[in-house]
Amino acid sequence: MTTLNRRALLGAGLGAAALPFLPRAAYAAGSVTGAVYPGGWDEALRAVLTPALKQAHNVDASYEPLFAVDQIAKARASRGVAPFDVFVLDPGPRVQGIDLNLYEPFDASKLSNRAKLPSGYADQYGAGVAAQVVGIAYNPKKLPKPAGWRDLFKPEYASRLGLTGFGTTFGTVSLIEMAKVFGGSETDVEPLFTELRKILPQVAAVAQPAAMPGLFQQGQIDVMYTNTYTVSLLKSRGVDIEFALPETGGVAFGTTMHIAKGAKNMEQAYQYIDTMISTGVQSGLAQAPFFFVPVNTEVTPGPDVPMRSIADLSKFVTHDWAKINPLRARWIDRFNREMAK
Repeated sequence: MTTLNRRALLGAGLGAAALPFLPRAAYAAGSVTGAVYPGGWDEALRAVLTPALKQAHNVDASYEPLFAVDQIAKARASRGVAPFDVFVLDPGPRVQGIDLNLYEPFDASKLSNRAKLPSGYADQYGAGVAAQVVGIAYNPKKLPKPAGWRDLFKPEYASRLGLTGFGTTFGTVSLIEMAKVFGGSETDVEPLFTELRKILPQVAAVAQPAAMPGLFQQGQIDVMYTNTYTVSLLKSRGVDIEFALPETGGVAFGTTMHIAKGAKNMEQAYQYIDTMISTGVQSGLAQAPFFFVPVNTEVTPGPDVPMRSIADLSKFVTHDWAKINPLRARWIDRFNREMAK
């Protein structure tokens, strides 16, 4: 998928010492605040993006750890006062932000690294900064490689399964794909809930998404749905874990950055996003211990990522978030009511 439009993107560590030299631009001194996903993203951007931004532009970065849906909620509640300068979002919340007019108009010509992004990865709303590939993670010492989503409902897998809901993009797309194998669709997850009710008494754990890596590392679960980033990170820590692409196809989506409406630090926000997509930062984020999927065409994804270039994302399953978004809040509420153990 090569077009970033109003409704969809992609359709779809190294520390400062390891970064290439970036000339300091003293004229642009200042600061910027970026929303960042808690956990790995927070750690990665502080370790790689922060020193690169300081070196290139003499700009200090601070971060507000928030999941994508929480960024949108906080911006809506701020009554026109931007709670941070830059959003980082997955496709569903990105579309919500567009519909709610939460972003400043974006001028991609201000990005000096724009040519390093594939065509369509920057538009009037923002720019792509990373990609994610979602599938099934499993402990190869405890379970055979699952063939696909349907396997998770077999007793041997269900009894070791970590179940999480629709609150994240990776959770939503995984559950939708499960619904599909039982006759559902992007807008019909009823078959999913029918099957989940059958296996719920056996399921090893039902928890928030941020808890899943820890549960896996502790051996409380041995199979979960997640992204390649989480698998590579756990593997680097010595955890017995492998990634399986479902037989129906792995899922891919893009992560974008957007300048918040009313941002106080506009120039620095552009520099922040531009530095994020630079070859040095994308290379640093793609390597251990962060394992991001780069969007910069000069950077090759890491060995554990099931693609060799960003162009390969077009081969993966993608979703129409314009259809999903109106239903997602109800799905989140229903999952929390019916699946909590």
